Amino acid sequence: MAVIARMLVRRILVLVPLLLGVVAFVFIVMRFSDSKPEYAYFQGANPTAEQVRQFQEENGLLDPLPLRYLRFVGDLLQGDMGTSVLTKRPVLDSVVTALPLTMQLTILGLLVAVVLGLLFGITAALYRDRWADHLIRVVSLIGVAAPAFWLALLMIQWLAVDWGWFPTGGYINPADSFTGWLRSMTLPALSLSLPVAAQLTRIIRTSVVEELDKDYVRTAIGSGLPPIVVVGRNVLRNALINPLTVLGLRIGYLLGGAVVIETIYSLPGMGQLMINAVRDGDPAVVQGVVLTIACGFIVVNLLVDVLYLLVNPRLRSAG
Repeated sequence: MAVIARMLVRRILVLVPLLLGVVAFVFIVMRFSDSKPEYAYFQGANPTAEQVRQFQEENGLLDPLPLRYLRFVGDLLQGDMGTSVLTKRPVLDSVVTALPLTMQLTILGLLVAVVLGLLFGITAALYRDRWADHLIRVVSLIGVAAPAFWLALLMIQWLAVDWGWFPTGGYINPADSFTGWLRSMTLPALSLSLPVAAQLTRIIRTSVVEELDKDYVRTAIGSGLPPIVVVGRNVLRNALINPLTVLGLRIGYLLGGAVVIETIYSLPGMGQLMINAVRDGDPAVVQGVVLTIACGFIVVNLLVDVLYLLVNPRLRSAG
């Protein structure tokens, strides 16, 4: 445990400058964007030059850029992401309201991707070079190449419009109806997860095949151990270490891809929040959403690193 603690501390220390870099990048990009909060504030009216300047002075928009950045970082450390110039609502409140739905979609997509990846990846490896393996490899290759938004449009057309199995969009709170929530989230979760499941299938198949070809597997099976015991107890434990690292990157993809999928399915999550903010010219909200997603990606990869340390004894011994 001491080795894991030391490696965890090192990774957390690396995250500090990374987080500061992300904050600086988002801040600079937003400052040089075309979105002008001083004009969005007046919501289509024609403010005078004096009104615009007064707004800029009151909100520190005329201060030097380094001073504005330091003030921005100081506010973030206090949990203040700014205030929407349109709704006059704190950005943090909007993010807290929208984030749970995005997390629901991301977690559902992750579960579907992992289950399908394990099922088809292991099946393809166990039936290597047979018809099942060839079929799974072809389908997974198509899945890797298929964009999530394209799959979403196809599913809406086939499963929602043509067959009527699921709603075309919208969100139902699980507290109101769990069945309704599940139906409203099924298509978005499938659209988001299938490309990831396809990639995991190919990686898991390769890892399991490589593990099955090792001497210890042949020795264990030759000594009389049932193949299912050897595969379940030894092969999978060793073969799933490499896919775990890929899964960390794919979780970030799921989190970012949820933004697009939410827009297609009209889900009131972070995606809808950001799209509305971009359309209305509300840079504080755009900035808050981007920072939240970026920080979520970093935290998720930290958790995957910890999990990787727990399942990989070689790293623990090296630490």
